[in-house]
Amino acid sequence: MALPACAARALGPPLQPERGAPARTTCPRRHSRVEAELAASRPGSVAASVRAGPPRGVSRGFNSQLFPDEPLKASSSLAGAARTPLFALLPRGRRRRMHDLRRRWDLGSLCRALLTRGLAALGHSLKHVLGAIFSKIFGPLASVGNMDEKSNKLLLALVMLFLFAVIVLQYVCPGTECQLLRLQAFSSPMPDPYRSEDESSARFVPRYNFSRGDLLRKVDFDIKGDDLIVFLHIQKTGGTTFGRHLVRNIQLEQPCECRVGQKKCTCHRPGKRETWLFSRFSTGWSCGLHADWTELTSCVPAVVDGKRDARLRPSRNFHYITILRDPVSRYLSEWRHVQRGATWKASLHVCDGRPPTSEELPSCYTGDDWSGCPLKEFMDCPYNLANNRQVRMLSDLTLVGCYNLSVMPEKQRNKVLLESAKSNLKHMAFFGLTEFQRKTQYLFEKTFNMNFISPFTQYNTTRASSVEINEEIQKRIEGLNFLDMELYSYAKDLFLQRYQFMRQKEHQEARQKRQEQRKFLKGRFLQTHFQSQGQSQNPSQNPSQNPNLNANQNVTQNLIQNLTQNSSQKENHESRKQNPGQEQSDGSASNGTNDYIGSVEKWR
Repeated sequence: MALPACAARALGPPLQPERGAPARTTCPRRHSRVEAELAASRPGSVAASVRAGPPRGVSRGFNSQLFPDEPLKASSSLAGAARTPLFALLPRGRRRRMHDLRRRWDLGSLCRALLTRGLAALGHSLKHVLGAIFSKIFGPLASVGNMDEKSNKLLLALVMLFLFAVIVLQYVCPGTECQLLRLQAFSSPMPDPYRSEDESSARFVPRYNFSRGDLLRKVDFDIKGDDLIVFLHIQKTGGTTFGRHLVRNIQLEQPCECRVGQKKCTCHRPGKRETWLFSRFSTGWSCGLHADWTELTSCVPAVVDGKRDARLRPSRNFHYITILRDPVSRYLSEWRHVQRGATWKASLHVCDGRPPTSEELPSCYTGDDWSGCPLKEFMDCPYNLANNRQVRMLSDLTLVGCYNLSVMPEKQRNKVLLESAKSNLKHMAFFGLTEFQRKTQYLFEKTFNMNFISPFTQYNTTRASSVEINEEIQKRIEGLNFLDMELYSYAKDLFLQRYQFMRQKEHQEARQKRQEQRKFLKGRFLQTHFQSQGQSQNPSQNPSQNPNLNANQNVTQNLIQNLTQNSSQKENHESRKQNPGQEQSDGSASNGTNDYIGSVEKWR
């Protein structure tokens, strides 16, 4: 019986199978063990020298002996020598290395086969999923099931590219606020950190005219001297937060000592046992709970220097500061605070040396507190001190007879109180607004030349913001606090003008400093250059005999002057481009402070 054609070609002349051997009708990819033995039994055959291995794709066991390790036996016959494997002639180390290589090759083939089958299954699944999606979208216009092989590869490539892009995006931008995804980062510059917290424009139209002295608030405060900062704390204006900043968040040579469990901190001057701050968190309520302007101005000097002789008292400067808030929000916040049981009964309300009588200042409630009162009842009380509280606490009450309402008519009394509050607020060393925390921090730092450690935080969600009121109630609250509404409008205008004035002054000082540095560097460079050039030409020649040297010096001076003028014009142009509303008149005046005051009329 004849062998298949592939086996006959591999083994040479036709072989006669043994008697009883099964007939082969197909040609395997490699020789089987039976064919290898038939080829090895033929004397002089080349195949007899190769021991048949396992079929392709099937490896021997790791413990099986691939090659015999016993020594070769001598044989005188040609058939015995032909039957000896050729690999047995190799050294043992070489045989072991070939054995390990073959095992690795089989494992690698298996891994590649599994990976290929997995990718094929994934591509097949993606093909059916995407085919279903395309069939739903395009309907009869596209038939994904009949796509050819190129379309499948293209689709698979697009899917893999999309997955790769998603992975890279997650690696580059792991958070939800990725700067690359913000188109504003490419279209607009970085926002100003002191931009108004209510997202309104930094440039506004002033309503009031203020002088340079009203806008430029810079106190020569020496913490090692005798001056004192006095904090007037108005209820529900964020004064507690600002007071904590004063004792815990200022960079000082000798920081305040704040102990755990104690509200008050020890704020001494460097090298002295004397405080530089008069506030709730440093000296406590030494002049009464939430003392107003009338109480503080008469109480603080006596408390600070009361134990000293009048002749030995130093000439101190008392720098008053305070914080204001939107009247409607402050009123609602105080109502919520009273609902929780706050009374402020400990407030003295001392005016003209005495507290008010019960007839002058009646109580709005009976009992220990006013907890649980509704908003309507809170607004209906005519003696409620929450009405126009900011004007009352900032004005001089001695001008209107303190709490005696019979001294003058109500209309005249309100006018005097409002004008007094505006005047005291304008002449204070500093005041801030709750709605502008970062600007408040900036103006305080520029006024007292003291820097905070960490920036202020703007809290837009408060207890007052959680109260939902209709337009009618809001109008009534504004009517009850009409003096506070006018004072807050005045204070906000002055506050923002001071801020813009200080920012413009800071920009101009920085620009002037840069111009001086450039002028110095350019002049030094050109002078060195021409001096070295003149010395190289004739170092021993008299300058009076060398007119070219004098000409070079004149050219140097003119060139320096032109360069400095060009740089200053360039910087002025850049500053006007950056701040078109704030610095429109920079070229007409040399002093930046006069520019701001002159530009107020243009803004109107």
